[in-house]
Amino acid sequence: MGVSETAERPVVGFVGLGSMGSKVVERLLDAGHEVRGWNRTPGKAKALVDRGMVAVETPREAASGSRFVLSMVTDTKAVEQVADGPDGIIAGLEGDAVWADMSTIAPAASVAVAERVADAGAAMLDTPVSGSVATLEAGELAIMAGGEAAAFEAIEPTLLTIGPKVRRVGDNGKALQMKVAINLALVVQVVGFCEGVALAERGGVDRETAVEAMLSSVVSSPVLNYRGPFILDGKMPEVAWADVDLQQKDLLLALDLGRTLGVALPTAAVCNELLNACRGMGIGDRDFVTVYEVYRSLAGLAS
Repeated sequence: MGVSETAERPVVGFVGLGSMGSKVVERLLDAGHEVRGWNRTPGKAKALVDRGMVAVETPREAASGSRFVLSMVTDTKAVEQVADGPDGIIAGLEGDAVWADMSTIAPAASVAVAERVADAGAAMLDTPVSGSVATLEAGELAIMAGGEAAAFEAIEPTLLTIGPKVRRVGDNGKALQMKVAINLALVVQVVGFCEGVALAERGGVDRETAVEAMLSSVVSSPVLNYRGPFILDGKMPEVAWADVDLQQKDLLLALDLGRTLGVALPTAAVCNELLNACRGMGIGDRDFVTVYEVYRSLAGLAS
């Protein structure tokens, strides 16, 4: 074997120990994998070290000796930073290693990184996830993969320890294109929910009653069921699951892709402006369902 591993539970390197990444590592540890983890802010690794993760000092060290490398960082620039250079993931990949990047970034940029990985003799997949921290903790996270079929088949059992729904959708970049399309639809759905509740509240319906009615109707969905109640007084999480800036990043990826492909995305454009309004109101650090506050302001409901 080209890298250190056991027959059933290969060594996994993990880069990016944020709110989602750390939960992924927990599932890998619970499944019996040895995990070598790196994070730009080392302090975030302490709780995972206590659970058995081996903390390393560079992305290269996370990749070195690992059969599989997973990463989950914020944006395109962050992926490129952890990929390249003498301390980057690519420098540490060995033998038949597979790197699966779970970040949501520009598809074209991911394809370019995958080409550099191939030049180094390894394989890279784009493996964005669909779901939230709650979805992950419930064991319902969905993972899409883009890249070589052989690399996907090798890493698929490990991905299945993270979530039960794992699907290869095509070549490099295709999973990210699908993730961008899904997140576009997700934001539009949440914004539509907020718009409907604001209309009902302005007409005199109690907000909690309106939310309950929406979530008991045909418009209910997994994302609305766990995110919709956040708009009730005192229910907004202190730490956003996906704040305005993060979700707007994904919308901008969709708008850029639409421009490249010549696809009109009018509802995405409107939703993007509503997220701009959130930032203008100083609430961009909240979960993006806080767009409801924009509607309340426009409807004269804001106190």
